[in-house]
Amino acid sequence: MVGPSTGELVMLLAGDIGGTKTNLAVYPPGFPPGEPLVEKTFPSARYPNLESLVKEFLSQVDLKVDRAAFGVAGPVLRGRVRTTNLPWEIDQEHLREVLNLSSICLLNDLEAIAQSVPLLKGRDLRILNRGKPVEGGAIALIAPGTGLGEAFLTWDGSRYLAHPSEGGHVGFAPTNRLEIDLLRYLRDRYQFEHVSYERVCSGLGLPTIYAFLKDRGQAEEPAWLAERLAAAEDRTPVIVNAALGKWGTCELCVATLDTFVSILGAEAGNLALKVLATGGVYLGGGIPPRILPILKNGRFMDAFVRKGRMSSLLTNIPVRVILNSKAALLGAACRGLEIQP
Repeated sequence: MVGPSTGELVMLLAGDIGGTKTNLAVYPPGFPPGEPLVEKTFPSARYPNLESLVKEFLSQVDLKVDRAAFGVAGPVLRGRVRTTNLPWEIDQEHLREVLNLSSICLLNDLEAIAQSVPLLKGRDLRILNRGKPVEGGAIALIAPGTGLGEAFLTWDGSRYLAHPSEGGHVGFAPTNRLEIDLLRYLRDRYQFEHVSYERVCSGLGLPTIYAFLKDRGQAEEPAWLAERLAAAEDRTPVIVNAALGKWGTCELCVATLDTFVSILGAEAGNLALKVLATGGVYLGGGIPPRILPILKNGRFMDAFVRKGRMSSLLTNIPVRVILNSKAALLGAACRGLEIQP
């Protein structure tokens, strides 16, 4: 594909804009997208807005970009989005003008990952439940990362269409006495009027679960762990690594991750029922690939299928973990390349 007047190849800038990091890449024309010509990762919080970050990236690459597509963590409404875990407000038309591009597409980051799902290969996935997929059945996506994202895909007769959702912000529904106590803890200690699934099922939520279990005396906090947590800018990786036994056994961190996985499994099952995801459920985001041993020990699937009369339906739904860390970038590129400049 070439530009209408210059004869130059129309290059696409694709981006995955997250609360922790932003991945940017330049793709040549052609669908489906192949490997990017150049790709870089930036710490999102170091920049006052998206345009400053993109300008820095473009100043470092010697490629002519004519259009762009960005997957952004937040609800995109009429071409505008206020990012969920960043103090950024992005206006599609303003961004197009300041970057001097012919077109820009903003889409929710989970919608971007969903866009990539039909293109993922076996090496990009890990099976938690084979199930019995229904051809053309809806597909659900749930992704715990910095926050908790959800999306889904529907079949239109010829291909899957991705749809955004803000389901991670619905009210947390405890499924056992421990989780009921967790909800009360959050409401009483932090005076939250609304406790969402994101509060307890994300990178933001893991330290919250840890604090709750520690305060209720679930287990002792080892001195070595207290030191690591005190020195950490982000406590979530410390808790996850300790739960996986990287530095030895930590009962408190194991209990934290077990609780997290049970909550994630229950909400994944909720989402599967809401969209009747007979085509499968996919776990995206940065956390699932890091905790595969815990996801595979049965706790996740036990919570996933525990839905009373609907349990047998959920037993037949395939469940897979997305291992490809660039799925959102791939999905944004897919959407951008579909749009004619």
